[in-house]
Amino acid sequence: MRIDKFLKVSRLIKRRTLAKEMTDKGRVLINDKPSKAGTAVSVGDEITLNYGHRIVIVKVNALLEHAAKDDASKMYEVIEDKKREEI
Repeated sequence: MRIDKFLKVSRLIKRRTLAKEMTDKGRVLINDKPSKAGTAVSVGDEITLNYGHRIVIVKVNALLEHAAKDDASKMYEVIEDKKREEI
């Protein structure tokens, strides 16, 4: 599954276009490597999301083409959620 679609279906990001923008700006890493919108994601991958004011690291648990609101959170496990340090 493409990373932009995973982020949208899992509801980590609300819109797929926003997910594409974030990947294009280098704010999404898969296993500590920069990704593009079309980069494939697999179960077990670690995704780092830089939202600007906070950084979230999640582990992919499942890949679902469509997910109800309750099932979306089962697609990933939050490993770390921290506020970005002031520089």
